[in-house]
Amino acid sequence: MIRASLLGLLFAGSANAAFAQAPEAAPHAGHAMPAASSAPAAAGSHAGHQMPQPAAAADPHAGHPAPASQPGAVQAQGDAQPSADPHAGHVMPTAPASADPHAGHVMPAPAADPHAGHATAPAPGGQTGADLPVGGAPPPPVIRDNMADQVFGVVAMQRARSILEAEHGAVRLSKLMLNLAEYQSGPPGGGYRWDVQGWYGGDVNRAVFKSEGEGSGAEGVELAEVQGLYSRAVARYTDFQIGVRHDFEPQKARTYATVGFESQFPYWFDVEAAAFLSDRGDLIARLEGFYDLRLTQRLVLQPQAELKLSAQKIPDLNTGSGVTHAELGLRLRYEIRREFAPYIGVAYERAFGGTADLLRRAGKDPETATFVLGLRAWF
Repeated sequence: MIRASLLGLLFAGSANAAFAQAPEAAPHAGHAMPAASSAPAAAGSHAGHQMPQPAAAADPHAGHPAPASQPGAVQAQGDAQPSADPHAGHVMPTAPASADPHAGHVMPAPAADPHAGHATAPAPGGQTGADLPVGGAPPPPVIRDNMADQVFGVVAMQRARSILEAEHGAVRLSKLMLNLAEYQSGPPGGGYRWDVQGWYGGDVNRAVFKSEGEGSGAEGVELAEVQGLYSRAVARYTDFQIGVRHDFEPQKARTYATVGFESQFPYWFDVEAAAFLSDRGDLIARLEGFYDLRLTQRLVLQPQAELKLSAQKIPDLNTGSGVTHAELGLRLRYEIRREFAPYIGVAYERAFGGTADLLRRAGKDPETATFVLGLRAWF
């Protein structure tokens, strides 16, 4: 019984082994299968059958040469072929560019630079020429190599250049100005007054002459002075002056050391100031200003003011200390020519403090108002 069971088990195992060694016949055995792809696929149930090929859609780009693959690209064996570019081999039309509205037009050349060719070396401190103050930039060098030297000679051209340089900066000028030459109605018998100045020199250095005085028909010359000054321009509209003044009053002659200035303030106000120290130790000063108000091209109204001061009392000159005199004038002139202008006007003068007292003791009026008629001229 046991032996029969063992024989049965052995027979069953042999049969199973035989069945395992002999695979089941495939239903599609003997059929030619298409070549498998490089990637192993799972065994299909239709292995060995020849599958009908599906109809491929007609390639619209068939017959067109395909573009060469990019250099360096290597296709691995068994890799799927890259899909063909549907536009390979076609010449793509160029996109139309927008028409240039200026095509065919000749464009104007850019404006020429007025400073082209000029060297613009920076000034010390990083300043440019525009940052430098007026007069701060050095003058350009004088050109010495001229073609005219070869025609007229070096000596003749050097003389001509010297004259040109002198007339454009080194020229000497002169002027004589008659500011006031007038008749005054106030004093007994009528009075007169003059104010003259002249100068000679250049734009910076000048020799200046001044004279002024007054008198009357009854007493003659009461005051006369002359100044000789050296004048130097110290600013654009200001001259510093130093020199000597001498008074020619009868019995009262004096000589003064003089220092002062003349300037033109903004809006064309002319101002003169001076201090005088006499040989007797007397210190006096004078401040004067005037303004030309042009009513027309030839009609000019000139207001004028003058103030006199003294540091001490000077009895023999009828002068007290402090503010001694003040004068206001208003003159209307008509310029027949710029150099020749008659005028009419009024003048008011008053003495103050101790000066007024000394004038009263001398029998003179400390306050006067006069009508004036005169001439202003210059040469």
